[in-house]
Amino acid sequence: MPRTSLALIAIALAPIQLASAQADETTYALEEVKPDLYRFVAGSYRSMVWVGDEEILLIDTLNTEAATWLKKELDRQFALPVRYVVYSHNHHDHAYGAEVFDAPNTVFVAHEMAAENLAMSGAQTILPDITFEDELALKLDGETLRLRYHGPNNGYGSVSMHFEDQDVMFVVDWALIGRMPYEDMKGYDIEGMIRSTKDILKLDWDMFVGGHADIGGREGVEHYLGYITQLYDGVRNGMIAGQSLETLQGELRLDAYSDLRNYEDWRAQNIAGVYRILEDRSYMLMRPEVVDPTTE
Repeated sequence: MPRTSLALIAIALAPIQLASAQADETTYALEEVKPDLYRFVAGSYRSMVWVGDEEILLIDTLNTEAATWLKKELDRQFALPVRYVVYSHNHHDHAYGAEVFDAPNTVFVAHEMAAENLAMSGAQTILPDITFEDELALKLDGETLRLRYHGPNNGYGSVSMHFEDQDVMFVVDWALIGRMPYEDMKGYDIEGMIRSTKDILKLDWDMFVGGHADIGGREGVEHYLGYITQLYDGVRNGMIAGQSLETLQGELRLDAYSDLRNYEDWRAQNIAGVYRILEDRSYMLMRPEVVDPTTE
């Protein structure tokens, strides 16, 4: 697939006070989580870097500023070429900035649906050279990163990324440890999130790294799966019984998961997101067995 050229867009910014600018600065860090395997932290975002003997594999470049910082840090610490850049999915806040790593021998990789959407939507990033349908194994030093597509879950072509020899699972957006799903779940497929999270729990790994939030073990992912499952069941059952969105937001507490960050701020928004998904994709409010919420 041919690569796209990048259009540079100038954005005029209104003057801001220095203190505000400093408060908005993104903090960057490169943290080793297993030998030769690193988590790149860019504010609330996370990506992964795998360092081999002679080359590097990178997952998600995030944006131009973050990618520029990361490239300088990789050059400083390792002075090795980046062989692979993998896109976790199509969303711009994870897939932009790839031009920083564009080089003759660098290969860009994504699921075929992510690649198709990046091309069709005119995304200002490097289009993938390699795509796949179900699974793809990438190798460094004889070890394997296996990419798996589990069906729709968030955006287009979002995959799990399993560092098999290091026993590490990396997932972006549709599975998290220690935090709620984002706000009203724009772009999410709640049923796919549940299915995909169950799928990765069947695989053999001992460390989970998310594209946001925390590093942890299987119990953290199981706790998250419990939350999204009860969230879905509660909204679905309430809609069938004729409860309005406002009633569900008031009564569906899900207090067993109040330890998740942003619980107070995002619980009602999560409920609204699942309500919207069920209304749009399953036509819940049009089903003959569903009680009209206006009669509540």
